Amino acid sequence: MIVSLGTLAVLASCGDAGQKKASGDFRYLIDEFADLKIMRYQIPGWDDLTLQQKEYVYHLGEAAKYGRDIIWVQNCKVNLPIRKAIETIISEYDGDRDCKEFQDFIVYAKRVFFSNGIHHHYAEDKFFPECPEAYFRTLLVSVGLEQDADTLLAGIYDPDLYPHRKSIDKTGDIVAESAVNFYENVTRAEVEKFYAGMVDADDPTPISYGLNSKVVKDPDGVIREEVYRIGGLYGPALEKIVGELEKAKAVAENEAQKKYISLLVEYYRTGDLKLWDEYNIEWLQDTLGTVDFVNGFVEDYNDPLGRKATWEGLVNIKDHAASVRTGIISENAQWFEDNSPVDKRFKKPVVKGVSAKVIDATTLAGDCYPSTPIGINLPNADWIRRDYGSKSVTIANITHAYDLAAQESPNSTLKEFAWSEDEIAAARKYLSITDEIHTDLHECLGHGSGQLLPGTPANALCEYSSTLEETRADLFGLYYIADPKLVELGIMPDAEAYKPQYSNYIRNGIMVQFTRVELGKKNTEAHMQNRKLIAEWCYEQGKAGNVIEKKVRDGKTYFVVNDYEALRGLFGRLLAEIQRIKSEGDYAAGKALVEKYAVNIDPELHKEVLERYKALNLKPYGGFVNPEIVPVEKNGKIVDYRVEYPDDYLGQMMHYGSKYATL
Repeated sequence: MIVSLGTLAVLASCGDAGQKKASGDFRYLIDEFADLKIMRYQIPGWDDLTLQQKEYVYHLGEAAKYGRDIIWVQNCKVNLPIRKAIETIISEYDGDRDCKEFQDFIVYAKRVFFSNGIHHHYAEDKFFPECPEAYFRTLLVSVGLEQDADTLLAGIYDPDLYPHRKSIDKTGDIVAESAVNFYENVTRAEVEKFYAGMVDADDPTPISYGLNSKVVKDPDGVIREEVYRIGGLYGPALEKIVGELEKAKAVAENEAQKKYISLLVEYYRTGDLKLWDEYNIEWLQDTLGTVDFVNGFVEDYNDPLGRKATWEGLVNIKDHAASVRTGIISENAQWFEDNSPVDKRFKKPVVKGVSAKVIDATTLAGDCYPSTPIGINLPNADWIRRDYGSKSVTIANITHAYDLAAQESPNSTLKEFAWSEDEIAAARKYLSITDEIHTDLHECLGHGSGQLLPGTPANALCEYSSTLEETRADLFGLYYIADPKLVELGIMPDAEAYKPQYSNYIRNGIMVQFTRVELGKKNTEAHMQNRKLIAEWCYEQGKAGNVIEKKVRDGKTYFVVNDYEALRGLFGRLLAEIQRIKSEGDYAAGKALVEKYAVNIDPELHKEVLERYKALNLKPYGGFVNPEIVPVEKNGKIVDYRVEYPDDYLGQMMHYGSKYATL
């Protein structure tokens, strides 16, 4: 159901796992601050595109970037005023810029830009400036914002105001207690009642009600939707997006692209979700073009109820040579479905329209920027997957940039947390390729596998749906990456290659990934929850056979896989249960698994992991600046589009804030 957003592999922190080598003098890592590192990515094959294709990419990229303000407003209603105040200070402040307080302000500004708001992009907790509030006030006053200072500073510094982007306190009202701007003056019960009357469980083509709207309760008690459309909510931004989409349509590669761009434009004009479904059906069937894109209200991770979507954009070009691998996987989709360890009732009798390719990103935007996915599977509607199929991508130049940026650091988590030199050597040999293959399997087949039983609502798992869906897709990839069929198909290099992937997954799921979580906090992000659920469940279930062993050496903890075949069996068992939960809509069973295995972190192990990681001087999270695609004019006519690779993260953020401001 849901795209995997940038968390399938631990590429941001694995260090020397990759085998690709940097070429020339191109520097990938350009900035580091707080818990973040900023990288650049290159666009291979740009010069092989025709002028028309380059123009198509350019306008699709502009359309993507014009949606930037939407995600800021969706994440929290105070985000945009705070960002604009920060931009004003950076542009206009003429005081001492070298003092510690101002440098602390700059770090806060960079963090806000990275997270598209005041909440951590992963942990979802509010973060705070290191500079004192009184100093921040002097900055606001110095640039003429004294009248807004109290409101802005409350949003920035008050720990009780908007403490969590998405609340995970299941004992409270997760709608009322979340800072996301999908709801106003309504409770969870009111929202669920509002949508209950719209859902027809027997409808074979159900509408994703609420995907593109905000629910508000008026002073007179009337509850209504504010729909995202031109003339409605986010109208000015959507007008800009549509303007660029129309220019893109004029130079599209084929008639199919022109058709679905027209449907997307009409959807943005009307907000009609039936048009969104029609667009997705046409879009997923276009597999011939070199240029492709995502543009819309797509993912519901940030909504505590798993219904409302954030805005995102991604423009890309196909890597034809690398796509041979994903083509083989998609051609054999029926075999994978038929041989899955899940109950026959939950399998698709006929797998339709599965396509997969390897791509290189050209523009990241909205919820894909600066932190981006490494793999995507769309559309999310289960009925469209059932009747028409899905389109999957692995984003090669992003994974390569992670690998090559990691090589620019002398340290790695692999060396610190792997038990033996043999494990490290195997990881160095195989992880780079098996990370990509696991992503292929996760996106191409995992998300597209299985089916709901008749009468099961698509949103039956509610706030647990995202975590369980990512668990299901990851398990599908883990189960099949060890299958001899992959060696037979020429996808895996040999029968041993999957083992480092298993070891790395368990290591990461149980401990390494918690370098990303503040001590004492719960594990809240859907992908991190999914990995912890899988690793912890397998560790517990395999104790009798010592499948995964906890070892201690020199006061340091390690988790070592002793029986890879047995571990694959455990992955299969859990996959069967997660598929059952989804197919039957078993909310209680899904909740029990997530709450038991995915949320709470062992405090002693967590403390140890953080101490060991700190000594490595690495940053657990990574994001990117976009290349700049620049029109080249000659005699008043555009004759080419060249690519420039900026190395100024703050500069790109300021440029985007100026050029693409719409709200």
